Formats: sequence, C-alpha cells, structure tokens
Amino acid sequence: MCTVFVQHTSASLIIQENADPSAKHDLENWLNRLVPEHEPLYTHTLEGADDMPAHIKSAITATSIAIPIINNKMALGTWQGLYLWEHRRLRGQRTIIIHAA
Repeated sequence: MCTVFVQHTSASLIIQENADPSAKHDLENWLNRLVPEHEPLYTHTLEGADDMPAHIKSAITATSIAIPIINNKMALGTWQGLYLWEHRRLRGQRTIIIHAA
C-alpha cells in the first residue's frame, strides 16, 4: 500500500481523470463556485481573500490518499492520475510524504 500525504492546510490530493485536462478545469470551477472568495462569513482573512476558501476546500477534499501497489506499481486505473490540488492563487512550496509498505 502506498500512502501519500500533503503537509499543508490549503492544498489537497485527488485521484482524477488524467487524459482530458478539461476535467481538472471543470472541477476547479465547480469548487470555486461552491467555496467562493470574499464570503462575508469568513473572519480568517489576514493572508488574503483566497486563504479561508483554501482551508475549506482542503477540509472537504483529502490530504491523504492510500493506493494499492501491485507488481511494484501504484494500481491506478487507466484514466486515473494522482494530483496535488493547490487551493491558493500564490502557489508556495509544498511538502508531500510518501510511505510504501
């Protein structure tokens, strides 16, 4: 089993379509509509309008994913890819932990 973990609170991991980039684009648009910036309910705004939405997006997606390993390879489906989903506009350096057992 391979476990992948992102050590941040404003990014997440997803397994998603890897053949057609429009799928990632559509997911991004959908999530931005679901969790908009400049929401009057947010009080955590010191780091910018995208900060609290990024935390919410991370909370409703995943910060770790477990993937089976078969024949020394991650057993992803034909159309699946593993992605780091950055939820901030100013993309910083991210740390990913990978553990295979």
